[in-house]
Amino acid sequence: MTLRNRFVLLAALGALLFASAPIGAADAPIARIPSVSDSSTDPTVVALFADIRARGGKPLNLQLVTGNAPKIGKAMLGLAYSLRFDATTPRPTRELAILRTAQMMNAPYELAQHMKLALACGITAAQIDALKNWQHSNLFDDRQRALLGYVEAVVRGGNVDDATFATLQRYFDTHEITELTITTGAYVSTALFTKALRVAPEEDGRTSVQGSC
Repeated sequence: MTLRNRFVLLAALGALLFASAPIGAADAPIARIPSVSDSSTDPTVVALFADIRARGGKPLNLQLVTGNAPKIGKAMLGLAYSLRFDATTPRPTRELAILRTAQMMNAPYELAQHMKLALACGITAAQIDALKNWQHSNLFDDRQRALLGYVEAVVRGGNVDDATFATLQRYFDTHEITELTITTGAYVSTALFTKALRVAPEEDGRTSVQGSC
């Protein structure tokens, strides 16, 4: 399947999720539970959304839903920003880990967000098309292959065998391994959240921060 067709499929999945969510909010539903208003006056929600706007972004559907538990939603956003801005592992490497996690979790919301980010950060369209069968592709170097083998083991339950971990250690230092493990685990959690509550992908191009990568 080509990258263009993947985007079409993601849009269709998003529409299906949207259509299947119960109508319980005053505005158009974006999840199985009502979302908070972008203009909420709750002080914690205001602070949550103000942080997003200060970075040049707009609240995403994910934040409009996690805003129902605003203190935890704020902590989730803080982790997402830290993974994005405070990590030292190269961004394309992190986006590759996130994208493979989203694929394995069959998570439409994460795929819709991170296919665009992966492209913007240097992952090629051909690599994205080949990612599900990366073991049989020549588009990934040894470092990327070591990463993908590790990510798959983590997503499958975290029982990483010694050979896979030894291969990872050839290409990544302790700091990078820690970052990549936290990143993978965080996006497994986000995938479970967005799938369980059927959070619909955005259809209006919103981002939670200014900039494409």
